Amino acid sequence: MDSGWRYRVASVAGVVVLTAIAVALVNNATFQSIATTVPIFNRLPADPPTGSEFTFELLVTIAVVVSVFLPLYKPRPRRILDAVALAQKRVLVAVLVLATIGYFDYTYRLPRLTVVLVTPLLLIALPAWFVWIRKRPSSNGERTIVVGDDLQVIGEVAREVDGTLLGYLCPTSVVATTERTEAIADGGISPGGLERLGGLSRIEDVLVEYDVDTVVLAFEHADRAEFFGALDACYEYGVNAKVHRDHTDSVLTASGGVGALVNVDIEPWDIQDYILKRAFDIAFASVGLVALSPVIIGIVAAIKVEDGGSILYRQDRTAVFGETFSIYKFRSMIENAEDGTGAKISDEDAGGVDPRVTSVGRVLRQTHLDEIPQLWSILRGDMSVVGPRPERPELDSDIQTGVVDWQKRWFVKPGLTGPAQVNDVTGKEPGEKLRYDLEYVRDQSFSYDMKLVSRQVWSVIIDVIVAYRTS
Repeated sequence: MDSGWRYRVASVAGVVVLTAIAVALVNNATFQSIATTVPIFNRLPADPPTGSEFTFELLVTIAVVVSVFLPLYKPRPRRILDAVALAQKRVLVAVLVLATIGYFDYTYRLPRLTVVLVTPLLLIALPAWFVWIRKRPSSNGERTIVVGDDLQVIGEVAREVDGTLLGYLCPTSVVATTERTEAIADGGISPGGLERLGGLSRIEDVLVEYDVDTVVLAFEHADRAEFFGALDACYEYGVNAKVHRDHTDSVLTASGGVGALVNVDIEPWDIQDYILKRAFDIAFASVGLVALSPVIIGIVAAIKVEDGGSILYRQDRTAVFGETFSIYKFRSMIENAEDGTGAKISDEDAGGVDPRVTSVGRVLRQTHLDEIPQLWSILRGDMSVVGPRPERPELDSDIQTGVVDWQKRWFVKPGLTGPAQVNDVTGKEPGEKLRYDLEYVRDQSFSYDMKLVSRQVWSVIIDVIVAYRTS
């Protein structure tokens, strides 16, 4: 089925009809009598609703399922396994919502047997429907546009495009400052006869107006916010995104495959995973600050008793797309430790002894308790619990001169912990640290976050035990 309103209508209609059929089926007396012969169901009351009770149950179930499936109504090209996985994930969320509704005691609450029996039906029927109607390439070939920030790169990439090439988008300032195209304005013709469809701000309008199937990203620097804005628009409107192997960072593409143009390998967080991640960040930081409040008081007292200096140490760190934000740590070094030397990686990261670190600070670092104030940065949204550890801007600049692609770590929000930390890799090993960080950039998901958090919590417990025994 073609993209656009036909797909949206078909997807919504299919969800409504299949959900209604499933609810009607599980409320059939014969079906319920058969189902309750199964041991796991025979303890649930089989009392099919009638009249207004059934109508209410039907409408509530349809409303919940239709609402939860909202992201799947976008006509985006999907592989069969992707369509199945996404649809099944939405079914499970819908069932959770229905179970929550059924928990409350009101006149027409949803029977538990209905929720239990409708689950396997929807897990089969709805994924099958979205596989059936998933977007296919148009019969006239892919309708493609090129989006970028450099006209020379756009021209090179355009020559590799198969199918119908509609035109390109790029900033007006790029057109105005390029000698070969000074006279080009909106609607003008670029070298090679490619039409300019507007600036980057028009990408959403162009995707809809021209019924675009594929966007080829031709940015000179793939770590720019504009790149990810264009990529996000592609996924929002169900458009396939591709890049040229020679004009993008390799972290964005799969290692295998043939051809000059390849699919982007990094997808934005699924909205469900994003909500779960942010909810977990808030819960983790809030519980951590409350639970550790006695420890915080003890740390404050220990720092004051040792040298009477400041409690917290403020640092600027690099965030998404190279921007900076402020984090706070419990001071673990002598006051003004970096006066005259500037920012540098501590010798302790390489297993040595840093004379600037205080006695209390050495314990704080060994047990990671100096990081507690960063829970506030997580609550503020500057950081996440899991992500590449942010470096100081000065150190970032130094590392970039010796480590290719270090800036790719900026593609995601920095974290309190990450793959490099749980594998005991520090800034003294930038190449190895980058390998772990890019692994996270590629494989980020809520389930992956939970694995890393579990490993980090266990590691901290071990470090605290070791520090206690050696103190």
